[in-house]
Amino acid sequence: MSYQPLPSPAHGDPDSASATPRSSTESLRALEFSDGVPPIRAGRGRGFSISSVATFDFQNNLLPLSLTQLDEEKEVVGERTIGLFNAIALVVSLQIGSGIFSSPGVVFANTGSVGASLLVWLLSGILAWTGASSFAELGAMIPLNGGAQAYLSYAYNPVVSFLFSWTAISVLKPGGNAIIALIFGEYMNRLFYGQTRPDSPPDTIPMWATKLTATVAVALVSLLCLISPKSGTGAALGFTMMKILALFAIAIMGIVQLARGKASPSLFTNIFEGTNPNPSSWAIAAYSGLWAFDGWDQTNYVAGEMKHAERNLPRAIHMSMFTVVILFLWANISYFIVLDKATVGRTNTIALDFGSVLFGRVGGIVFSIMVALSCFGALNGSFFTSARLIYVAGKENFLPSMFGKLHRTRKTPVNAMILQAVLTCGFIWIGGGFRSLINFYSVAGWSFYGLTVMGLIVLRVKEPHLERPYKTWIITPLTFCAVALFLLSMPVIAAPLEALAAVGFILLGLPVYFITQRRNERIQEASSFFSRLKDTIASLFSRGPSKERPRTVTSTTEERVEMIERR
Repeated sequence: MSYQPLPSPAHGDPDSASATPRSSTESLRALEFSDGVPPIRAGRGRGFSISSVATFDFQNNLLPLSLTQLDEEKEVVGERTIGLFNAIALVVSLQIGSGIFSSPGVVFANTGSVGASLLVWLLSGILAWTGASSFAELGAMIPLNGGAQAYLSYAYNPVVSFLFSWTAISVLKPGGNAIIALIFGEYMNRLFYGQTRPDSPPDTIPMWATKLTATVAVALVSLLCLISPKSGTGAALGFTMMKILALFAIAIMGIVQLARGKASPSLFTNIFEGTNPNPSSWAIAAYSGLWAFDGWDQTNYVAGEMKHAERNLPRAIHMSMFTVVILFLWANISYFIVLDKATVGRTNTIALDFGSVLFGRVGGIVFSIMVALSCFGALNGSFFTSARLIYVAGKENFLPSMFGKLHRTRKTPVNAMILQAVLTCGFIWIGGGFRSLINFYSVAGWSFYGLTVMGLIVLRVKEPHLERPYKTWIITPLTFCAVALFLLSMPVIAAPLEALAAVGFILLGLPVYFITQRRNERIQEASSFFSRLKDTIASLFSRGPSKERPRTVTSTTEERVEMIERR
């Protein structure tokens, strides 16, 4: 993906001294056309704002994150085909993942009570809701590929955008993959370990066994994605349906158990008894809850192909977020109806324990297989996309060129897949386990979530005349930023090692930025030199013995005038 600078006085346009300043519409549309994307709509004229749009330079030294750039020839899709209910289903499926089958134990262990645990789940859903609304406004206001990368560059500086891209490729993608692989490992080990020791508590499985199983899953997924370019996506629909069915089964069976009068005492005593007063522990609990809601930031990607987006986008956001929040709260209540508090607090495989209590060993096996397969499917899809992002980064010289090559016959990014697998395995073995990786991943991710939504507030001040087809209430981004600041400050006390490691990985991107920037400048200078040399040689051969010299004219008519004079 190549981001071309907009001509402006700040970037040395030869005619900028006499040019009339362009409006916000013209500048933003020029940016869209420079990326090969046609304008989504012909919006009304915006007032001129000299602060950022006229001088915006979405530089071509940013790591490419948009999956639309993976094809050599871009296919422009102009038809809007996604209706309201399809959009709701898509957003819901993006958020229902492995988190709801693993995070409840972490949330309860850090809050200390049933009531506080349910409150954290509710607040996590509301926070994700405010984030989705804020990202939707940004996506409608800045209709460009790249998501948060484009928003950060527009609101702040390309350096901030590059740091996000660097963190996504080096930390968020492999770190998230490692978390999913560890969940898969825990469920598979509990499944086979329970056959030999059915009465063993859930936290007695050796950590090395879980990590080894997670590593095997990474190897299998990598091999599957390397077999064929399409094999990595073939079973995505089946895996998605499996995890949704498992969630609905948990929610319904809990209510059935309550109606039969066989509920555990967890919900019939003081539900706030034993609540942890430490705010740092609440922040760690919130990280685990927000991990389960992960996917809310992709809501704005639906807008580009949605029918009547200005009306249906907010409806899709609010209805889908309401649905997911209710489902997650319902599932957690079902967990406490069936399981005692002690079991919930120490397990990372809560669906297995849920099934075992209801249906014995067979129930535990069925739920374990369902969750493990859904985790494997999520890991498969994530690897498929993450490796191709590395491939594009290597192809555009942000990483060594060896990572930008495809296999000769299978046309799959072998080197990029190997790097992705190595990074993921590194997080699996060095990351300290599922709960530590959640903290590490969340600090890194929420640093940029907070900055991105803060950028919405910045643009409200700097660019008040930008067209906003969807505009959320100002209290929405303000609330999100305030909570994000709290979430980022508390882990320094509760989980200092993970917080420092996340900050270190982010700052490591600074030298990478300046190194790649200089290298790209040298590549562009060399390319420009050879281009001028080729044009000079071509002009000499084309003119031959002719002594005529064409006049200097504007670039748009130069070839035409030269041909006339030679006649």
